[in-house]
Amino acid sequence: MTQPDPELLLELLEYRMPFGRYQGVRLLELPEAYLVWFSRQGMPKGKLGMLMDTALVVKTYGLEPLCAELRERQQGR
Repeated sequence: MTQPDPELLLELLEYRMPFGRYQGVRLLELPEAYLVWFSRQGMPKGKLGMLMDTALVVKTYGLEPLCAELRERQQGR
């Protein structure tokens, strides 16, 4: 089983949508329906698309609490 990369998840927690209706919104705060729409249309190329795809997986499998815990641990440093 592949372990999630904590650095990727930390980046996902902070990365903000750079354009469009949700410009400035953190990717994990985007509505799931918006991420699903992008998935069907084709995710953007590069890092943004990879992070958006990861955000969709996190939301689909209900992993937001794990990401919130990771954020709390990071802030507690």
